[in-house]
Amino acid sequence: MLTKLLILGAYFAVLFLIGIVASRKVKGLSDYYVGGKQVGFWAASFSARATGESGWLLLGLTGMGALAGVSAFWVVLGELLGVGVSWFFMAKRFKRMTDEYGAITIPDFLEGRFQPKTHRLRSIAATALSVFVIIYVSAQIDTTGKAFESLLDMNYFVGALLGFGIVLAYIFLGGFLAAVWSDVFQGLMMFFGLLLLPIIAWFSIDSGSAFVSGLRTIDPGLLNIWGTHEDPWMNVFTILGFAMIGLGFLGSPQIYVRFIAIKNEAEITKGRWVALAFTLLTDSAAVSIGLLGRYLYSESGVDPTVVFGNGAENVLIMMVENLLPLTLVGLYIAIVLSAVMSTIDSLLIVASSAITRDFYQKIYHPEIDESRLANLSRLVTFGMALLALALAFAVAVLTPDRTVFWFVIFGWSGIAATFCPVVILSIFWKGYSERGAIASMVTGLLCVPFFKFVIHPLDGIGEYFQKIDVLAPSFLLAMLAGWIFSQAREENALAKAPSQASADR
Repeated sequence: MLTKLLILGAYFAVLFLIGIVASRKVKGLSDYYVGGKQVGFWAASFSARATGESGWLLLGLTGMGALAGVSAFWVVLGELLGVGVSWFFMAKRFKRMTDEYGAITIPDFLEGRFQPKTHRLRSIAATALSVFVIIYVSAQIDTTGKAFESLLDMNYFVGALLGFGIVLAYIFLGGFLAAVWSDVFQGLMMFFGLLLLPIIAWFSIDSGSAFVSGLRTIDPGLLNIWGTHEDPWMNVFTILGFAMIGLGFLGSPQIYVRFIAIKNEAEITKGRWVALAFTLLTDSAAVSIGLLGRYLYSESGVDPTVVFGNGAENVLIMMVENLLPLTLVGLYIAIVLSAVMSTIDSLLIVASSAITRDFYQKIYHPEIDESRLANLSRLVTFGMALLALALAFAVAVLTPDRTVFWFVIFGWSGIAATFCPVVILSIFWKGYSERGAIASMVTGLLCVPFFKFVIHPLDGIGEYFQKIDVLAPSFLLAMLAGWIFSQAREENALAKAPSQASADR
């Protein structure tokens, strides 16, 4: 236990040091929220990937690999497609537009794009961002508590408070730069930790053929890329649910703020290869860890959740404790916490910007000095963090059977369904209107809880929608709403044109 605590102490000390150094570079609001737009490609790509993956990669996706088998690789494919489209086709256009508008937040970008006469668009965007970011942060805090509970036998609530306090301390000091620099450090830990564990586990088995035959004996479905269900339509919806997780990389604010902050478009060209390599290797390693853990520690006819916990989320922890020396066990505790904290810090910065920049400054106090706003931003960050902490504890008490994978995905889906369709259409469609953007955001915002709490419990179709989850249908409906309302505006304009021409004559 002492060795584990010493390693964790060293890890936390590095994070505090990063916060202190970053705090010296924070002079105004742009520094606090986008690092003065001077972030390099290594930092931007590692930070974007570490933020995008979160604790679900180490606990949720490894567990999914143990439960679903090789069909969990559809998650890898979906994420690769999402990251690739984002970095190769959207990032440069988005960077060019945000620089043109002088934007440092997503609501800034939307106002620059549509030039609205009121602040309605900004208000809706900032409100939606605040709500779902708090949900997403609470999911990450929940993961922190579970990690401390599993790895150190610490009380869940004490562990959640400890991890929460560490993250809050360094971003309170250094803002966005502290988040980015810590993400690079934490992303490297995640990268090497995920790649190392399956290699070590592989040398503990007899051969590749023994591994394959062992999985087939436990459950032949584990080796079926098309899924483990007898109902083919259930497999189709499951695969779509896995793959469509990648939609969240196509405009989520906590990721796209990295494109605002990066130095220039040339850095995006370099960074996209780093982002793709990180995604391919870490996601594949996570699924492989689940498969190896299922082979090593489960048996035919035994429910894997009995062995690995709810959602099989303890598979990585079990492998670490059984295969590694004590020193490396302590290091892996830090790696799990890195995955969680690298997301919490970025989300809190984004949520704080929604309140401070988009509400307080842009709507109510445009004359306020930015140096004063930087200090206010720290207080807002603290307040929103407390709200997320309270929500995490409430969920822990009310839903003890929740899983990391789907709790995190719900928050992720809410942000993605609300903002990704808007960002995509804003970048690529000139005919997209302010009304269309509002329709997209409102539809995405409402559809996520609608599908989760209304459609999923229905008999018959509900179980299929549970497999596809909430992101894909909410995303598609938000895109459709944006198109319909933008088209309606064009038709109204065309209808008025003849009448205006007659009046002119």
